[in-house]
Amino acid sequence: MPNSVPADAVFTVSNLTFVLRETLEANFAGLTLEGEISNYRPNASGHLYFTLKDEGASISAVMFRGNAYKLNFVPKDGMKVRATGSITVYAPRGQYQIVINKMEIAGAGNILQVLEERKQRLAAEGLFNHDRKKPIPFYSQRIGIVTSPTGAALRDILQITRRRNPGVDVVILPALVQGEGAAVTIANMVKTANDFNLCDVLIVGRGGGSLEDLLPFSEEIVVRSIADSKIPVVSAVGHEIDWSLADYAADMRAPTPSAAAELVVPKQSDLLQELSGYKNELYTQISSKVERLKLMIKSFDVNNMEIRFRSIQQPLLNRLENARENLLSGINDKIKDTRNFIQQSVSILEGASPQTILNRGYSMVRTPEGKIVRSQQDVSSGTKLQIYPASGMISATVD
Repeated sequence: MPNSVPADAVFTVSNLTFVLRETLEANFAGLTLEGEISNYRPNASGHLYFTLKDEGASISAVMFRGNAYKLNFVPKDGMKVRATGSITVYAPRGQYQIVINKMEIAGAGNILQVLEERKQRLAAEGLFNHDRKKPIPFYSQRIGIVTSPTGAALRDILQITRRRNPGVDVVILPALVQGEGAAVTIANMVKTANDFNLCDVLIVGRGGGSLEDLLPFSEEIVVRSIADSKIPVVSAVGHEIDWSLADYAADMRAPTPSAAAELVVPKQSDLLQELSGYKNELYTQISSKVERLKLMIKSFDVNNMEIRFRSIQQPLLNRLENARENLLSGINDKIKDTRNFIQQSVSILEGASPQTILNRGYSMVRTPEGKIVRSQQDVSSGTKLQIYPASGMISATVD
């Protein structure tokens, strides 16, 4: 476009708009604006329409669905953002606007507000519940580290691991720890460690940085990957005063990456000292038990065995002898009682015997037919009778 427009030049509205659009699009591509969102109007198709403003001016903005889908926060009126895009002119209205390709939160206050809202939403799902926490292994043979492969955090962890216990294996899972795409790579590395069971415990973190630098560790995709991890996770993001949502989802939070290494890697010297203490305690207990067994065995020598046997046998023999005497006494008493009973029965039977009665002077009278005469009505004159005294028989006739 010429630097100056001839005074007699006449433009149509469309021509002027076309010239202005070419000028703006050619000179303001890849522009980054910082401002406050207002008049936010999400479209049903997924496009976002709003205004960016500050104290002195405002500009219309649009973010189309493909880029809006990549946002890791929900825009709101009053939120301060940093937007990158290109300036263009919307010809039907003759209005210039910015078409945004990428947008992030700007300003600590807005970031903290978004993080708090996200924290409450994820907490309501139970992702931070204590009963989800897994215990950190006392001794891990292999630890995994999700962090930048070139960062100071990794160097600190490796140095402390080698110093505390060189026998522990380390698996490095390299990831971006800030900037675009960082959250996705962190979540993917956590998932990879679980899919292939690469370690016994997982350290996820990075060194210190600004609030914006630590944002990937508060992204929802990272928080969910840590909460879903079957491998225990130690979160080690930034310095002691720094916090991220990953700290709430992890099974343990370490104030720094170095502290995380000290938590998951016990000192070899401490382990050896503890094992030595266990060994001495075990040796003492075994020695004490052996001495007690020796004393017990000594009491069973040849000289003491007979005495111990007699001391066991004699009460049993006494009990046997007492039982035998009681049995014999019981049998004798039973025999005596039985004999007396028999004698009494014999006396009773003898007293009731007909012969005994006849011996007293009585006689039995009966007819030749064998009928016993009990009354004078049983006989008549001339009846033959047989009389049986105690001995012999007398024949008689009734007169």
